[in-house]
Amino acid sequence: MGDMAHTHSSPSPVRLLQPVIRIARQAGRRIMEIYRRAYEVEEKSDKSPLTEADLAAHHLIREGLEALAPALPFLSEESPPIPHAERAGWRRYWLVDPLDGTREFIKRNGEFTVNIALIDGHEAVLGVVHAPALDTLYYATQGAGAWKQNGPDEPRRIHVRSRCRERIVVAGSRSHPTPAFERFLSHLPDYQLISMGSALKSCLVAEGVADIYARLGPTSEWDTAAAQCVVEEAGGWLTDTQMRRLRYNTKDDLLNPDFFVFGDRRVDWSRFL
Repeated sequence: MGDMAHTHSSPSPVRLLQPVIRIARQAGRRIMEIYRRAYEVEEKSDKSPLTEADLAAHHLIREGLEALAPALPFLSEESPPIPHAERAGWRRYWLVDPLDGTREFIKRNGEFTVNIALIDGHEAVLGVVHAPALDTLYYATQGAGAWKQNGPDEPRRIHVRSRCRERIVVAGSRSHPTPAFERFLSHLPDYQLISMGSALKSCLVAEGVADIYARLGPTSEWDTAAAQCVVEEAGGWLTDTQMRRLRYNTKDDLLNPDFFVFGDRRVDWSRFL
């Protein structure tokens, strides 16, 4: 009974969407203030860079989401580690990457995003991916389609390209090319590569600009959750290399397997590995 009561006390993804978009935009504005001036870059224990923008966005998003839905747990890339024993009891929680693409931020190429997802029963049921330097927003809630908004324009519905053309358009990582990815490319018949940072690669597939994004290298659950909701609502797939849908909060660590993001389900992408 307790669980049911708890489920009903937290608002539906559709009701949460507009407030979450507002929070993502606020975080984006804060990130851009720091982006335009000098800032400190530290190194995390795994040697990945951390800027004050990551931390400022983390705190702003956490406060915003806690005010919006006080009952829901919050997990961000910049949160202290939370043991699986505790996380295992969560049915619904926020999963956030406050600044995805810190390397792109440092290179000042604009290809970084704020990723906010609501996870329910191991799947993303709300996803907001906001690229503040590009003034672009992608968002989705389960069952309500995927949308893109440029600047002040009206949001428009987006769809994956459900059939590959002769020449496969591949989205690839700008900062993390791996030997496995180079091998994957070498096995494709004819392709065009679009290099891009952060969750924007998945969004390129969601909006039908790219056919496939293959991530053959390490990522964490907060890197994919928001984008997965957008991709799936756009008619696409985010799966491991055995074409199984990625799920969240199912194990001790928060690392993803290698994964594919694609629109054309009839292609067995694993045969190009």
